[in-house]
Formats: sequence, C-alpha cells, structure tokens
Amino acid sequence: MKKPIRLLSIAVLSAFVITGCAARSVRIAELKGQPDKYEKKTVCVTGVVTNSFGIPLVPFQLYSVDDGSGEITVVSQSGRSPSKGSRVQVKGKVNELGVFGGRSIGLHLREDSRKIKS
Repeated sequence: MKKPIRLLSIAVLSAFVITGCAARSVRIAELKGQPDKYEKKTVCVTGVVTNSFGIPLVPFQLYSVDDGSGEITVVSQSGRSPSKGSRVQVKGKVNELGVFGGRSIGLHLREDSRKIKS
C-alpha cells in the first residue's frame, strides 16, 4: 500500500519540476540570438509593454514586450491586451513565421498565460 502512494508522490513531484524547467525565464536577446534553440518551447519573459494592438471582434491581440535586452511581439487570445507601460510576465511558446537568409522572420511568443506586475 505504501509503495503505490510513494510512486505517485514521486511522479507528481517530477511533473512539477519538469514544468518549472520548461518555462524558465529567458532574456529576449537570447530568444532572438538563438531562436532555433527555443522554437516550440515554453519560456517566461518579463518586461514592459511598449505597444499594444487589439481590434474588437478579432480573436487575437498583439503587444510588444521589452525587457531591456530586446523587444518581442506577443500574440494573445485571452481577453484584452495589457496597456502600454504595464510590467508583465508572459509565459508562452516561441514561434516564428519563417527563416530567410538564415535570419528569423516574425519571431513571436504565443501567450499561454500572463501576469501584470505592479
């Protein structure tokens, strides 16, 4: 009886550790410098919203986040975009539209979750 509970506890703890590692915080300069290293991986970015675009009845919003090392566009499908000047922590997957001449085009973060920091 104790062995199954112990195995379940280890499995749950491992899941939390793996999830925490997958969503590690990175600098935007790292994402832009090595986009293939982070492609399709979940990361966290913390910074200030520099631009925010949203159109009513369109199922997604765009906003830009600057962490001091660079700026990246975030694609959000949850509610309203944060306002310009807001400090946010964004968790999401790194994607790009394509590669042209060895350079990433349309590098963006597809938002999974967001926290507005004060």
